[in-house]
Amino acid sequence: MKNNDRDIKPENSRRKFIGQSATAGMSILLAPTLLSATGIPEEYDTDFGVTKMSTRKLGELEVSALGAGCMSISANYGAPAKPEEGIKTMRNAYEKGVTFFDTAEVYGPYTNEKLVGEALAPFRNKVAIATKFGFEIGGPKIALNSKPEHIKKVVEESLVRLRTDRIDLLYQHRVDPKVPIEDVAGAVKDLIAAGKVLHFGLSEANTSTIRKAHAIQPLSAIQSEYSFIERSVEKNGVLDLCEELGIGFVPWGPLGMGFLTGKLNAQTPFDTKLDLRSGFDRFTPQNLAANMPVVNLLNRFASEKNATASQIALAWLMAKKPFIVSITGTRNIPHLNENLGAYNLRFTALEIQELETEFSKLKIYGGRMNTMQMAFCQ
Repeated sequence: MKNNDRDIKPENSRRKFIGQSATAGMSILLAPTLLSATGIPEEYDTDFGVTKMSTRKLGELEVSALGAGCMSISANYGAPAKPEEGIKTMRNAYEKGVTFFDTAEVYGPYTNEKLVGEALAPFRNKVAIATKFGFEIGGPKIALNSKPEHIKKVVEESLVRLRTDRIDLLYQHRVDPKVPIEDVAGAVKDLIAAGKVLHFGLSEANTSTIRKAHAIQPLSAIQSEYSFIERSVEKNGVLDLCEELGIGFVPWGPLGMGFLTGKLNAQTPFDTKLDLRSGFDRFTPQNLAANMPVVNLLNRFASEKNATASQIALAWLMAKKPFIVSITGTRNIPHLNENLGAYNLRFTALEIQELETEFSKLKIYGGRMNTMQMAFCQ
């Protein structure tokens, strides 16, 4: 199979038309004429079937308009889910139209890649798998390592765990200040030439790093935290640069790492050993309480559109740019179904304006990461 045959393709002409419409720009996406009397575009079904979800482009990689972030099944949001539950959820996501699945070697570590490989094996050629490198995992504590020889070694290991002969999208998980990004891009370029990787991405990189990497090996995607409450990429130039260079953007934490679901509050406990949010400034009890007006705003809009706060937050991201593909973390089918419900929501331009106006009145408390974690974001 040729590399260009592996990209995810539209299933039929109707789906292709919807995909083209989704990329036509903000003016089309927000047009009130798309809305039926129920607020749902008439060309969309509510069963979330595989032929109903449009596709979006991450560079030249074509994927479903919503993706699945698989990390939380195995790590970082508390105790891992049962493997069989995670596999069932991922396969259910595929059945409902999701063709983009995100993992990393460091999730577990290693266990999430293995689970993703097992779950997606029956339909591997119909989905795109993204994974990441960038850490030295075997030592007393995890450290950065993006040396070219290390990249090539860990990619071979990821291929085995993922039960595949190629990685559709390979990200550098965090920028390594000790290794020139040109060397990193060169190593990935070699892997692409060998057919072991199809597309290149960076996670939490700044505009200078993105430009330097893109000049060596064109980037298909940038992954950074982005949500209704966390908007750094709108201010630091990253989102604008992606648009300029034709690079896709993949928000991680599109639901504010769970905060925008409305299911967390100042009394929510976070396991200091198993839940990475325990070390994030925004998840202190004081900041959780202080930021509740953001959730209240989403809930108000949700009640008007017969939706949930989560669905409003995800639909808002879809409306921002046609090259944005969120990866929503999910470990059970009811949560998956709620997330996919966002696909059927559309906003009028007036509704978007009202959301932005109301958000601008709010103050956000707490940084998205602590000082050490932010040091890795370059």
